[in-house]
Order: sequence, then structure tokens, then C-alpha cells
Amino acid sequence: MSEMASDVEAKKLIYEGYDLLCTALEIQEDHYAVHKWMSILLNSKSILEGTKAQIKESYNIKNHMQRALDLKPGDAMVLYMLGCWCYEVSNLAWYQRKIASVVFTEPPISSFEEALMYHENAEKADPNFYSRNLLMLGKTYLKLNRKEDAIKYLKKAAEFPAKDDEDQKTKQEAQKILSSI
Repeated sequence: MSEMASDVEAKKLIYEGYDLLCTALEIQEDHYAVHKWMSILLNSKSILEGTKAQIKESYNIKNHMQRALDLKPGDAMVLYMLGCWCYEVSNLAWYQRKIASVVFTEPPISSFEEALMYHENAEKADPNFYSRNLLMLGKTYLKLNRKEDAIKYLKKAAEFPAKDDEDQKTKQEAQKILSSI
């Protein structure tokens, strides 16, 4: 029961946060953090609303990330987020691309090379700042058939000191991928 209550509360907070950020955009459109958090909450909101909403909002999510990066170049977390966006778009299943082509005249496109560029730039901006960036570097290198580079970053992710549950899950995912290579 408490897990269900916390899910309801999380959903409520996501929608409240989104509404507050809409107001913040009206007040100060040129603040990087407003765009950074708008992309995060817009993504969270679209996940709650399903695949069609995720695809429909994908351009807006990327635009807010890009605007945040324009306003604060070199922000490692925004670079990481853009890398994840590119990776996810590049990794869409055929049926998701079909849905996207119905929703958009031109569905979102990206490449694993573009994802890699953002993840590498995030790592250059702030080395070892985030275990998930190390993991995503490894996964992206795997998609590009650069096995040695993939192993290097997957090992870094697996050895990253876990400070929280997310780091622990990242370590486990990296170890699982390493054991399958």
C-alpha cells in the first residue's frame, strides 16, 4: 500500500513541478536551470503518459536540454542527458519508429555517434562525475562495435564507489554487461 501511495505522490509532484517550471519559464526564459529541469520533468511526465506522449514530447525535451546547454555550456549533466536522448532515439524499436512517423511528419533522429559525442564531452567537462555516464559510454561504445573502449568504461562503472541505490544498480548493470561480453 505504501509503495502505491508513494507512486501517487511522485506523480503529483511531477505534475506540480512541471506547472511551476512553466511559470518559471514565463518569468525568466533565459535561466539554464529552468530549461534543464523542464527537460527532466517533461520527460518524467511523458513517461507517466505513455509511449505516444514520450514520442510527442521528445523534440521539446531535447530543445529544453539544448537551450540549457546554450545558456551554460559545459554542464556535464545536461551533456549526459543529451547523450541519453540521442542513444534512446537511435535505439528505438521499429514499432516505436512507426508510431513516431504517425505523430510527426519527421520523427526524431539521432545516432550512436552523436550520443557518444555528448557522453564523451560530459566526461571531459567533469571526469567521473556520474556512474550512469560511465555506463552509457560503455553501452554506446558497444553499439558502435568498439569493444575495448566499451570494456574500459563498463569496468569504470562497475568499480565506481556506490553512494546510493542508483550507483548500485549502475554497478550491477555494468557487471552484467561485462559478463556477457
